[in-house]
Amino acid sequence: MRNRWKRASIAILLAVALAVFPVITPEIHAQGKAKGKQVELHLLSINDFHGQLNTTQTIGGKPAGRADYLAAYLKERQRKHPNTWLVHAGDVVGASPPVSALLQDEPTVEILNKLGFDVGTLGNHEFDEGVQEMMRLIHGGEHEKTGYFSGADFPYTAANVVWEKTGKPILPPHVIKRVKGIPVGFIGVVTKETPTIVTPTGVKGVKFTDEAEAINREVKQLKKKKVKAIIVLAHEGGYQDSASGKMEGPIVDITKKLDNEVDVVIAGHSHTHLNGMVDGKLVVQAYSYGSAFADIDLTLDHQSKDIVKKKAEVVTTYHEGIQPDPEIGRLVEKYEEKVAPLINREVGKAAQRLTRDASPAGESAMGNLIADSQRWKTGTEFALMNPGGIRADLEAGAVTWGDLFAVQPFGNDLVTMTLTGDQLKRVLEQQWQQDRPRFLQISGFTYTWDDSRPAGDRVLSLQKADGTPIDPQASYTVTANSFIAAGGDNFTVFTEAKDQVVGPVDLDALVDYVEQLPQPFSATIEGRIQKAN
Repeated sequence: MRNRWKRASIAILLAVALAVFPVITPEIHAQGKAKGKQVELHLLSINDFHGQLNTTQTIGGKPAGRADYLAAYLKERQRKHPNTWLVHAGDVVGASPPVSALLQDEPTVEILNKLGFDVGTLGNHEFDEGVQEMMRLIHGGEHEKTGYFSGADFPYTAANVVWEKTGKPILPPHVIKRVKGIPVGFIGVVTKETPTIVTPTGVKGVKFTDEAEAINREVKQLKKKKVKAIIVLAHEGGYQDSASGKMEGPIVDITKKLDNEVDVVIAGHSHTHLNGMVDGKLVVQAYSYGSAFADIDLTLDHQSKDIVKKKAEVVTTYHEGIQPDPEIGRLVEKYEEKVAPLINREVGKAAQRLTRDASPAGESAMGNLIADSQRWKTGTEFALMNPGGIRADLEAGAVTWGDLFAVQPFGNDLVTMTLTGDQLKRVLEQQWQQDRPRFLQISGFTYTWDDSRPAGDRVLSLQKADGTPIDPQASYTVTANSFIAAGGDNFTVFTEAKDQVVGPVDLDALVDYVEQLPQPFSATIEGRIQKAN
């Protein structure tokens, strides 16, 4: 209890200090001195948890995930290794299921507190409800729905997010902890692309700087403090070839630019498996949703104060062979009871499983269902939905309000507008301007695309659902959610639209649409989007 109050006091003092001196960095000490020349340190890391407290993932046909099973794994590893710290690389909240989201994601932070997390960083989803609400979850404060919340018992670090007016970091740009007297520095960063993937109101008042530059700046500061063991918590990701082990993607590009004093980069954002070396630095990421965690084994030299050995294991949290943690299980049950009356209301029956799995052309059954619901609710000719806003599948059988919430958890407003046929085509051409194609899910029209053609001219034969060609000069009524309507995911052509009117919430539209469908309802891939080659 004394340590818990100590962490809470540190968090309160930190919040006060940041208001006056935003660049102050906390230093947290562990007791004891090394008995030998080397010290073992274990980091147990998660990323992209997204408040998945009571949801089970299926990995290789076996159940995995849930907060109580994740807790059991983490506690088991802690018992084996006396020097163990728990860390996270962002997106622990946001796009969460109802058990967390309906309670402002306070349950997720409370569980991380209960598990004794030591340090974390920001992901893009921490900004979903704006900077003020993000800071409330970290430092504590009142919310009209949930009352007072004490915040996180552990520090957050973010080196590349600054206040727009002052240029000062909004959180400590680094954190120092000590193991057996050896200082270990943590530097946190979030993808600089955050403003393009979060609603503009969510990032109002802050700026995002280059990740590598921010990390290297803090490495210099840590060196001045005689810190040589340096860990980066980076909410940016990549991909790894399972056969060759080769990694690529933004986190690899960032890592190659980093000061050689950086030892480990704990990644996130891409929800993928990473475990390998890049320019002498260990890079690791443990999938997402609590379905796995990374166990990072470090050996520090007491004389040089540096990390001399490092390796990692990505552990899947299979339910088989382990009992869920009862303490965390009771907490999850408490949250479930609070939200049960709303989430358990049945709104329809699905004739078959509906998934986000896309056809080779980019169309999904779930995307069609959602786009149709938005066009139906607003009465427009066309509707377009961003795939990143579709967060879950629907199982066959009874469908509850909570199931639909899990599919669309962001609470975006629907915006109706007028676009010309030419603007509609230009919106679709923007699907290829990013690191990978992001195919908008559509309703009311069809098109064919050909990726052998040059960028900006890949969309062919654009027509209404009845086959009538779409006139580039004619105007059409269109529905999109408030995220992409404001230019989110770099779909900036939406901002040129005329007659923009804010309408109902996307989730309400989906619930109402499902309720009025003939039951059991279904949705399929219909060939709305087709690939020419």
